[in-house]
Amino acid sequence: MCEVPVVRAVCRECYNNPLAVYERLKQSGMDLVTITDHDSIGAVEALRSHPDFFLSEEVSCTLPSGAGLHVGVYDVSEHDHIEIQRRRDDFESLIAYLNQRRLFFSANHVFSSLTGWRAASDFALFETDFPAIETLNGHMLPLANRSAADLAAFASKFEVGGSDAHAMGSLGCAFTEVSGARSRQEYLDGLRHGQGKVMGQSGGYWRVTRDVYAIACSMVRELPLTLALAPLFLAVPLVTLGNLARETVFAQTWSARYLHSVRLRMAQRAAAEPATAEEAA
Repeated sequence: MCEVPVVRAVCRECYNNPLAVYERLKQSGMDLVTITDHDSIGAVEALRSHPDFFLSEEVSCTLPSGAGLHVGVYDVSEHDHIEIQRRRDDFESLIAYLNQRRLFFSANHVFSSLTGWRAASDFALFETDFPAIETLNGHMLPLANRSAADLAAFASKFEVGGSDAHAMGSLGCAFTEVSGARSRQEYLDGLRHGQGKVMGQSGGYWRVTRDVYAIACSMVRELPLTLALAPLFLAVPLVTLGNLARETVFAQTWSARYLHSVRLRMAQRAAAEPATAEEAA
């Protein structure tokens, strides 16, 4: 269910049919399709028979600081899903399981306020505990995506991208390509070896506003009585504008703080190198 006050009792975050998602993406030219629902693998029942589909999920986990994070985990089994959900509030246990199972995973939209507040110590974990960073999210601001790309470059992390589409109109607006991959397995191996290249576009005000209206229309189709909430729909542009302002401030704040910490560490390294050279001499 969505987290918006008042309507969260009746409105879901997404009404997309998994088979319709698959067909739309194939028509757009995708060789492979994966779906990363929030803490769910419901799409597998409709799509498990397709050889060009692999199951993934976006895990809502809790970091040691207490902050929330969405973790993209790719090519999971039903058993993996059960274990991941059991461990998602125990960060060390979750990371240990993902590494033990050699699952490819990424820290998603780390410069977004979507999962709440952030702590400086979180960024140390992004640099050390994650093999990949989501650097192109189809619904995040360009600044948030660029900052994530800077983090990935500094920490030598692999990059992934995804549409984060909650409505059909945004499917495939961002994706990850592995050049030369000729099969599902070669594609996944390419991701694990850092051969993924992010493609597509960042998000913005109009895309988010359009998708919120699309979700509202789907809600009314499913539950006609919710048409009584129609007056609230007039506030959608203002709500998404407020979200834009909050996301902008969050991305600017944490991007500046992270880049400042990077510069300090680089300066410390540069200062230590001459001393090390003198000691060696």
